[in-house]
Amino acid sequence: MLRLRAEERSVTEIAAAISANTPVSVPTVWGILHAEGIECLSRRPTGPAPRLDPVRAKALSSWPAGSRFDYDHAGLYLLLPELVALRFDELVGGARYPSTRVLSSFHSLGSLLLLKCSRHGRAANGFPLGADPGLGDNLLGLSALPRATHLTSYSYRVKRQANVALLEAISRRCSELDVYSGEAGFNLDVHTIRHHGDEVPLEEHYVPARSQRTRSVLTFFAQDHASTEMVCANADVTKAEQAKEVFSFAEYWHRVFGQDPGLLVFDSTLTNYDTLDELCGRGISFLTPRQRGSRELERLAALPVAAWTAYHLRRAGRYRHPQIHEEMIELKGLGQFLRQIAIRNIGHDQPTLLVTNDLPTPVKDLFGRYAERMMIENELDADISGFHLNALSSGLPLNVDLDTTLTVLAGNCYRLLAKSSPPLRARSRRSPLPPRRKTLCRLRRSHCDESRRHRGGRLASAFRHVHALAHVTILPSSPPEVR
Repeated sequence: MLRLRAEERSVTEIAAAISANTPVSVPTVWGILHAEGIECLSRRPTGPAPRLDPVRAKALSSWPAGSRFDYDHAGLYLLLPELVALRFDELVGGARYPSTRVLSSFHSLGSLLLLKCSRHGRAANGFPLGADPGLGDNLLGLSALPRATHLTSYSYRVKRQANVALLEAISRRCSELDVYSGEAGFNLDVHTIRHHGDEVPLEEHYVPARSQRTRSVLTFFAQDHASTEMVCANADVTKAEQAKEVFSFAEYWHRVFGQDPGLLVFDSTLTNYDTLDELCGRGISFLTPRQRGSRELERLAALPVAAWTAYHLRRAGRYRHPQIHEEMIELKGLGQFLRQIAIRNIGHDQPTLLVTNDLPTPVKDLFGRYAERMMIENELDADISGFHLNALSSGLPLNVDLDTTLTVLAGNCYRLLAKSSPPLRARSRRSPLPPRRKTLCRLRRSHCDESRRHRGGRLASAFRHVHALAHVTILPSSPPEVR
C-alpha cells in the first residue's frame, strides 16, 4: 500500500489494485495512510470535462444492417414480442395521439413506454436510456431517444380522449390474448399522488401514506379480479366527480365489450348512495362496506347468539372462523332492498357491515370476495415501487393521466411476458448468479418478492428476466415495421 502511494496512486486506485487479491475498501486504505502520516494528494490537472456531441432524436432513413451494438438495457428487448402481440403501433395510431414534424406518435409513446418499462427511477432514467443507442436505433427506429424536454411537453399535449381510446383498444386486445376477461368481477379503488413542491392549483385530498390532507392528484383504478391486472385508469378526477367513477367504469366496460361488468367491489368512501341506486337500476352487482352507525351497532349487539352463524374459511392466517348475520335492509335514497352482511370474530372490536345487491351468491363467498379486495392495493403498491406511479414531481415531469395509462400498458406487457416465459429456478450455491445479474436482481428484490406474493411467481420471473440481461451483442438483420 505504501509502495503504491509512493507512485502517487490515489486511494481509489490503491483499493482497486489490492482488491484483486484481498478485498479492501477505500475508507480502509485512507485510514491506514492517514495513520502513517501521509496527506492527501494535490489535485491533478484535469481541464474541461468531456462533452458528448448532442444527438437529436429523428427517424432513421435507413436500417443499420450488419452493425453491432452493445446495449446496457438489452433486457427491454424481451418485451418486443409482447408489444407486437398487443399491436402497439396500431393501438397508438387508432387512438389518434398527436405527432410532431420530426417524431410520430409511435416514436413519442414508444419512448415513454420504454422509460416506464425500464423500472428505473423517473428522476434519473431519462439520460441513461437516452444515451443507450440500441433502444432508439433498433427498437423504435430513431437516432436516439427524445430528451426529457420533448417527453414532458408531449405528455401535456395528450388529451384524455386519446388515453381512453388507447385503454379501450388495450382491453379488447388483452381479452383476445386471454390476459383477462372480467368474468370474476373487478376491484375498484382511488389513489392519491402527492405533489412535492411549491403551491400549485391542485385540490387537497387525503394521502394515507402521510395521514393528512394535502395537495395531490386523485386517480382511479380498476383491476380484474381473476388476473389481478389493471384494466383502466383515470387521473382526470376531481372531488365532485369521484362518486361517479364507479358508474363511469361500468359504462366504459359496456362500451368496450357490449355487456355490463361483473361484481364490482369497492370501498365505501369511493361513491355515494345515488350511484348505488344507479347501479341497482342498471342491474350491476356491487359489494361495498357500510358505515357503522351507533344505532345499528346497538341493534346488532342485542341480537341473540342464535342469529349469528359460524363459518370456516379455507385460507391461511388468523380469523378463519367468522360469525355472520345477514338480513335484507332498506337504505335511504335507494329504490330497492339490499342484502346486509354483518361479520364479527375477525379481529375487530365492532362488526364489519357489507351491503350488496347480489342475492344468489352464498354469504361465505361474498365475505371472502371482499377480503380479496386488498389485491388492488397490493397492485398499486407494486406499481409505485416498480413503475414509479407516485413520481408526480421529478426530473421528468409528465402528465399524470398519460403516466397512469402507460402504467396499465406496461403492466400488461409484463403480464404477457410472464405467460410466455417459465419461472426462474433457484440456483444452487455451486452456480451463483453472475455479479452483474446478481446486482440487478438485488435492486429489484423487494418488488419481485412483493409480486411473487400477490401476482404469482411467473410475473416476478418476468421482471427478473428483463433486468438480468445486460451488455449483450445483437446483430440486426432486417428492420421492424414502424408505423
